[in-house]
Amino acid sequence: MQTPRGHSDHNRPHRATAPLVASAIVAAATSALAAQPDFGPNVLVIEPGSPTAQAQIDAIFAQQEKAQFGPGRHAILLRPGRHSLTIPVGFYTQVAGLGLHPDDTQIDGVLESRAAWMRNRNATCNFWRCVENLAIAPARADEPITWAVSQASALRRVHVKGSVNLWDGGWSSGGFLADSVIDGTINSGSQQQWFSRNADWGRWQGGNWNMVFVGTSSPPQGHWPDHPYTVIDRTPLVREKPFLVLDNDRYFVMVPDLATDRAGVSWQGGPASGDRIPIDRFHIARPDRDSAATINAALDAGRHLLFTPGIYSIDAPLRVTRPQTVVLGLGYPTLVAAAGNVVLSLADVDGLKVGGLLIEARDEVSPTLVEVGQPGSRNDHSKDPTFLHDLFCRAGGAANGRCRAFVTIHSSHVVGDNLWLWRADHGAGAEWDSNRNENGLIVHGDDVTMYGLFVEHCHEYQTLWLGERGRVYFYQSEMPYDPPSQDAWMNGPVRGYASYKVADHVKEHDAAGLGVYCVFWDAPIIADRAIEAPDAPGVRLRNMIAVRLNGKPNSGINRVLNDQGSPVITTKISRLLSNR
Repeated sequence: MQTPRGHSDHNRPHRATAPLVASAIVAAATSALAAQPDFGPNVLVIEPGSPTAQAQIDAIFAQQEKAQFGPGRHAILLRPGRHSLTIPVGFYTQVAGLGLHPDDTQIDGVLESRAAWMRNRNATCNFWRCVENLAIAPARADEPITWAVSQASALRRVHVKGSVNLWDGGWSSGGFLADSVIDGTINSGSQQQWFSRNADWGRWQGGNWNMVFVGTSSPPQGHWPDHPYTVIDRTPLVREKPFLVLDNDRYFVMVPDLATDRAGVSWQGGPASGDRIPIDRFHIARPDRDSAATINAALDAGRHLLFTPGIYSIDAPLRVTRPQTVVLGLGYPTLVAAAGNVVLSLADVDGLKVGGLLIEARDEVSPTLVEVGQPGSRNDHSKDPTFLHDLFCRAGGAANGRCRAFVTIHSSHVVGDNLWLWRADHGAGAEWDSNRNENGLIVHGDDVTMYGLFVEHCHEYQTLWLGERGRVYFYQSEMPYDPPSQDAWMNGPVRGYASYKVADHVKEHDAAGLGVYCVFWDAPIIADRAIEAPDAPGVRLRNMIAVRLNGKPNSGINRVLNDQGSPVITTKISRLLSNR
């Protein structure tokens, strides 16, 4: 998401760095750890007290601070212990502790995401970065950690022994916080929207348009529409994202247990419970040696899958067919649809866990980038659902891309936990007739749940929900910026496409905290509705907002939901409490 048009102002790096090549430094450091699996050259594993760690981190950041569409991908993994470091986090960078408990790995210093690379410290393009499974003790107790981000930027299993600012003095536009404790205050600042799940803090301060809190222990006071807060007391169904652990010099992936009706974090009384999967049961994929054929052979042999950082050319669907398979990415591995193919095909089986992947379309049109189940899937997975954590898709930006949909879900009982599905509004191919993409998310399955759903700029419905008993907690969406005329963006007699569409036949659906925004730059466009849903007793939508960010005069959204809610054409914001 971006507010101004044209925003790149490449200033200075965060801090001075030695003239080092990051990949060479990482390779030298990792070669010293004889017992370490072959994670490739872009995984840096840091020992507590390492004399070279700061230079290595600075070299990575010098490459990644401004590299919004660059080829670099990096994971910085911290062995358990205390680390005196300053870690600025740039694009396509994951920073993670390797302990069983977040407090096993502590940074005494600074860990931050800032927006110095953009004009006016505008963080609306601070995408694709994350911090997981560690504790942060700020170098100065009175100075908050700065985490100025927008989409595809998660804080998970983090313990901040201080306060956090979610902005850097300029715009910021959405992020994701889960399974974390902040001892002090979270200041949301300019964040236009934010999603928090199963977290705790001393105090939450601020709020603009749409802030959703699910299973948090101390949500802010105030209610919609006077305050932008949507509060769900307990998380109905959750499994935290799997994570890499090093224990007694042996690596394994921890898969946390499934939980229902939960409030607060999973690790408050000690390490989270779950299954340990030894690393030798994983195929460790590397972009310099793996293809769709080698990866599928490993999956067919019963291996789990760990993607190391890099860009993978995938010319056939990766078929995950065995129940309980884990597919996990380190450092934003990017899977590119090389032949107009589906990239990730998940079978209609129990208990798949997928997390930490960026999946891209290319010029040849893909029917969908991710497919969960197949048409007609009817299996019951209520006791062991499939989870999609930190799953991101895009068409355009780094290179032109085309697909009919980003994610298509046929299976039932699927849970999404932080999805950003983005047709690029800037970068390579970001033109109406270039990076064509009809839909973001299409849901055919029943009993599908989404926590933190971000879908933007697609040509037709951003989200199309056809299954029963769907649940969505937080929705953020921008309509396409670039329809060249009203005639080019019509849904039959209706002007434009609603962002969020619940199909007319659906009898039960529940969604809370939905924000739909528009910026029609190229023509005076009207979207008749932000949200469309049937008028049925079991279809409940609450706490909805439409916002006109900018655009041509006499452009905007005419109604929030169906025929309800005032226009945002000459005004900026329209709020709607509920359809019931």
